[in-house]
Amino acid sequence: MMALADHASCAKPGEDVVFPEIVELNVGGQVYITRHNTLVSVPGSLLWEMFTQKSTHSLARDSKGRFFVDRDGFLFRYILDFMRDQQLVLPEHFPERGRLQREAEYFKLPELVKSLAPKISKQNSIGEEPCQSDPEELSPSMDTARNLAAASAALAGTPGGSLPASAGGGAGPELRRSGFITIGYRGSYTLGRDSQTDAKFRRVARIMVCGKTSLAKEVFGETLNESRDPDRPPERYTSRYYLKFTFLEQAFDKLADSGFHMVACNSTGTCAFAHEQTDDKIWTSYTEYVFYRE
Repeated sequence: MMALADHASCAKPGEDVVFPEIVELNVGGQVYITRHNTLVSVPGSLLWEMFTQKSTHSLARDSKGRFFVDRDGFLFRYILDFMRDQQLVLPEHFPERGRLQREAEYFKLPELVKSLAPKISKQNSIGEEPCQSDPEELSPSMDTARNLAAASAALAGTPGGSLPASAGGGAGPELRRSGFITIGYRGSYTLGRDSQTDAKFRRVARIMVCGKTSLAKEVFGETLNESRDPDRPPERYTSRYYLKFTFLEQAFDKLADSGFHMVACNSTGTCAFAHEQTDDKIWTSYTEYVFYRE
């Protein structure tokens, strides 16, 4: 059975093309399948402009013939949801409003941009809606900040009053969130006869990150891939993040730069013969490193 995208790609350049009813999209590496009517439901939007053309010749495609859009593939699901019924529904504690607003601007969806714009209220002059956290998940560092602020206010009214250096001048490092981050990876390497290690030593497919969401984002920033758990609130824990690079030492450097130090590690391994005639052996292992910051 021929794929729909392949069918559309058979059209000659310049020939009028009727888009299939079901359209396959590759948005930043994420595959979406939706109706053509959904993509053209908002006149004037970027998707409407793309999929009302009389020719697909100018539209980029991936290696499997799907229409390719070079944007954030995980936020696009909210763009597509809005295209379906022109309503914005986000998960509770959604942390990516700013980035989603930027995507809405790119896709020329002014109503969605308006819905995502910061709201100003009498209680909140900062323009974001208040976001409540579960009482048991409040970070201890938040309480520390409140105590320091109260102490500063109290001493400000006292003649000659000032905070001790340990509470005031060193407040920055002391206010860092404490906690654990676990780094895990599955690796493999080949051992030849007489333990020769010429071929493909320590291949690491993916480095996984487990711990509190806010800590993981603080340490790894833009190198953290959140695609498997994109809506996790900052004070909750996750075991589904992984890194966009595969160098263990790079991960260790980032943790060290953020004040973490290794407190434990463990590893398991299995062995299998790759070639009976050459006695080559393939070792596969799973290893975890536990880091802590006070």
